[in-house]
Formats: sequence, structure tokens, C-alpha cells
Amino acid sequence: MNALNSPAFAKDQKDLSGDRRGLMRAPGEGGVGFGPSGFRLPHRAIVDISPPDIADRRLANWGAIQADTVKVTRRDAVEYGFRAERHLLIAHERAERHKGETLIEGLPKSTQREFNCKLSFVPAGHRFYGWETPRVLTRVTYFYIDFRNRLFEPGSGIACPTFSPRLFFFDQALWDTALKLKAEVGNSDPSSQIYVEALSIVLMHELARLERTAHAAIRPVRGGLPVRQQKRVAEFIEEHLAEEIALNTLAKLVDLSLYHFARAFRQSFGVPPHRYHMTRRMDRARSLLQRSALSVTQIGIQIGFRETSSFTRAYRKFAGVTPSAFRRSRED
Repeated sequence: MNALNSPAFAKDQKDLSGDRRGLMRAPGEGGVGFGPSGFRLPHRAIVDISPPDIADRRLANWGAIQADTVKVTRRDAVEYGFRAERHLLIAHERAERHKGETLIEGLPKSTQREFNCKLSFVPAGHRFYGWETPRVLTRVTYFYIDFRNRLFEPGSGIACPTFSPRLFFFDQALWDTALKLKAEVGNSDPSSQIYVEALSIVLMHELARLERTAHAAIRPVRGGLPVRQQKRVAEFIEEHLAEEIALNTLAKLVDLSLYHFARAFRQSFGVPPHRYHMTRRMDRARSLLQRSALSVTQIGIQIGFRETSSFTRAYRKFAGVTPSAFRRSRED
């Protein structure tokens, strides 16, 4: 049973919410940690949200990975906290606040106000805490991941790295897999379990890949673009987002051959030039969808798409939803 009213989920919620006097104890009265306001952060099964009735939640337990979809139902102040012996991946699908802060142990706290279509990662044993006054009705999915599950035993081919905390980042492959897993919450088809197990392994491979890439980036990069050239290329792309930019044009900016430029760009930015260009286009589109009165067609034209259908396909691939659906979600 995957729905909110399942007995297991009800037990988790009872354990998590408990007596409000217990949640708001003063520091030193027990528990393993506290948020800035005294909000207790015990080792619990799922993210504790307070007040508990501010959100609709659905839980799916697939063994290696547990998914917890959350839809906030009113724009009241909310607190949340988590610390457990399993990893937490957060997919912030819709997240804007008037004020608030988010903290993952090991990172500086953030007061960022908009983090739609962003990911965060809390390694096992790390503290996660936040509070906010929502500007929109938040939609977020928590994925609780246990590397000790049989899916991730040595024979699975997944080496378990030491993960680092991450706050408000984006990775397309990881985002796509997370949305696919979320779509399976509530699916009672027997074949769904096989699909979910496959997606779970993919998700863990993506997380491991991300960690390896991050460690590689820390090492001195030989052959990458110097900082001044990185800035020049990035600024040129920003100024010509709506245009098709030839690789040769970018290479000439820094006086490199096509081959050496492509390799140096990827070493410096982590992705090929065309993917970086497309990501910046989609970031601009998301900003316009949130804040402008332009139609979807007009926004597509502004960032270089002549056909609305082409823009829609590109945006769906980037964000997991169509431009119109993303705009409607902000108006709910």
C-alpha cells in the first residue's frame, strides 16, 4: 500500500509528529540535534514536517529506495528536519519562499528564495533542517536511499563512495531518473516493482557518477580553459542565447582549434558547449515563465525556438514538465 493512509506511513507520521512539546524542546532536553528555533531533529525514518497537517504526503517503499511525495496545501510557515542512517535526495519541483533558510550539515546555510527544479543531497548521518514562509504551494519529493540494501551489494557493480552534501544543484540525468521514480508512487502494477528496481540502480549510479565527477573537479585540471577565457566564453553565450552558436565561433574567441577548445571547455564546465548553451537557454526560459506575461510561444522565440513544439519538447526534457504545465503549477 503506497498511499498516505497506509498503516506503515501512519506509524511513521505518528512517530515523527508526536507531541508538539516534544518537537519544540529546548536544546539539551534530549534528541540528537536542533534547528535554529529549537526544532528537534531526531534520527527518524522520514523528513519531519511541522505542522504535520500542512502537507499531503504519499509514501512508496521499494526496499532500497523509499519515495515520499509532498504537496504543501497552504502558505503558512513551515519547519522541516531530518537526520538518519540513510541518504536523502530531494527533488524540489516547485519551491519559492518569501523568507526562510535551509541548512545541510557541512554546508553554509542558504536563504535562497527560488529553487524550482533543483536537487539537494543529504548524506547519511548529516543534519538537514529548514524553515520558510512559502510564496507558492511547495511540491517536493524526498528519496530515502539505503546503500546497504541487496540491490547495492558488491555484485551490483555499484561502489559506495563517500558522499558529499549538496544544496540546490541540478543534474539532468539525476533529475530525469528522480521524476521517473516519483511517477511510480501509487502504481500497483506488478511490473512496476521491476521497473523501480532498475531505476533505483540507475539513480545510485548517477549519484556515484556525480560524486566521482566532483572529486575529479577538485584535482587541478590540465588542459582546461584559464579563468579569463572561461569568463569570456560564458559571457558570449549569455549574450547570444537565442542564436545558434557554432563551435568554431567559440573556439576563435580563445584562439584554439576546434578539438582543443571542445576538450578544454568540457574540462572547465563539466559539459560540452552545446549542452551548456541549451541549459542556459532553459534557465532563461524558466525565469521568463515565472515572472513575465509573455506567452509560451513568445518565450520560445526569445530564447531561439521558431516552433513552439520544439521549445516544448526541449523544456520538457530539461524540467520534466511542459512550459505550460510549469506555469500552471505556479498559479495553483
